Amino acid sequence: MKAQEEINYNRIAAAIDYIKDNFKRQPGLEEIAAQVHLSPFHFQKLFTDWAGTTPKKFLMYISTEYAKKLLKGNQATLFDTAYEVGLSGTSRLHDLFVNIEGMTPAEYKNGGQHLNINCHFAESPFGTILIASTEKGVCDIAFETQEATAMEKLRLKFPNANFKMQEDTHQQNALSIFRLDWNQPAEIKLHLRGTDFQLKVWEALLKIPVGELTTYGSIAQKIDTPKASRAVGTAIGSNPVAFLVPCHRVIQSSGTFGGYMWGNTRKTAIIGWEAAMVNEKAQHGII
Repeated sequence: MKAQEEINYNRIAAAIDYIKDNFKRQPGLEEIAAQVHLSPFHFQKLFTDWAGTTPKKFLMYISTEYAKKLLKGNQATLFDTAYEVGLSGTSRLHDLFVNIEGMTPAEYKNGGQHLNINCHFAESPFGTILIASTEKGVCDIAFETQEATAMEKLRLKFPNANFKMQEDTHQQNALSIFRLDWNQPAEIKLHLRGTDFQLKVWEALLKIPVGELTTYGSIAQKIDTPKASRAVGTAIGSNPVAFLVPCHRVIQSSGTFGGYMWGNTRKTAIIGWEAAMVNEKAQHGII
């Protein structure tokens, strides 16, 4: 039997798909609730519990027009709002305290030989994830529903590593991000394998504040390769750490959300969830 969180996410995902397809009409609560076979009352409660805001506000957060507003430099973003009410500074809203330590060229070439990797399946607001870590930090996070398939994919990435089903401190610190506790953020360490260019792109992704969006071209500019938008897109598409390295915050310059390794619906859900959570905290002076 699926965990309740996954069941709830699947319901919310179905609602999000409906909202994405019909947001220009601004569908009402009753209409959306009917699509997931829930009463308006129960749907409103489930959605608010999951996203921290009402379906009506969430609809605004995931519309294309809202995405375009976030991309306009002359308009206040959610992070600007948070800053104005004092949520920056000591809480460092945009700083997840993430350190990247790339694998050595030898580790990259030999498929993780001599690496000991701990693996753990955990629940998130967006479904089950497989999180893996070495003694240096988290090396892989993927949204997966089938455990056997998830482990097979991980072994293909590190064919010569030693795997153990075990939870560790690196994983626990990484999972704390889903609680969005910015008062005392845990120190999160990553142990990523990739080319120098990929690591630069992934580091740039880490600097995108929670609740903000950017474009592929903007990332290319930030790493001083303004003509490499396509290469940046390829590097973003090969990001091995879901959610924590926030490739979901990169969208097309038109304002449309674009693709995502772990599903477009999930990307939309994450963007809307982050925006809703940050906005709610800003409004209530929380952190």
